[in-house]
Amino acid sequence: MTLSSPAGPSASFSGKPSAVYLVGFMGCGKTTVGTKLAQRLAWKFVDLDACIEEEEGRTIAEIFARAGEAAFRRKERETLERVLEEGAHGGGRVVALGGGTFAQPPNFELLQSAKAITIWLECPVEQLLLRCALLTNRPLFRDEASFRQLYEQRLPFYRQASFTVGTGNSDPGEVVNRILTLPVFERLLCNC
Repeated sequence: MTLSSPAGPSASFSGKPSAVYLVGFMGCGKTTVGTKLAQRLAWKFVDLDACIEEEEGRTIAEIFARAGEAAFRRKERETLERVLEEGAHGGGRVVALGGGTFAQPPNFELLQSAKAITIWLECPVEQLLLRCALLTNRPLFRDEASFRQLYEQRLPFYRQASFTVGTGNSDPGEVVNRILTLPVFERLLCNC
């Protein structure tokens, strides 16, 4: 089990959290774990990619194919800004970011400046490959070599998340339990 304490300047949290942002590579479980975490906390669940798809009326893969990655990243940034703004107005929320969202420097800086609580769902690349190999809705998964290269490129960003929780072969419920043991949730769960 991997569970780490806060790192970096955004790691100093006071009060009760009103939002957490799940980060990690494709296939690490952000949507599955995020849904369960939101249920446990009685918070709203927001999937950034699903928001983009709903607004655009097409899948992420279609956006990549028709408009290109640059157009997708612009839309992703706009959507992230809106989600952060909505989160600032109260009401708890768990937000699953897209696999590349946190690894885009402007998005990373936006989350850092907002003092967002980010949780990296760390999963070994071999496990990620097994989970993603047969999926057709991952526009940046072309082959094993490029998958591994993209993973390595994004690792420095993921490692700067506020917290790290290992997923690996764990049941999503177990991962949620680990997340809830993080110091940031102490005040929330003790009702103090």
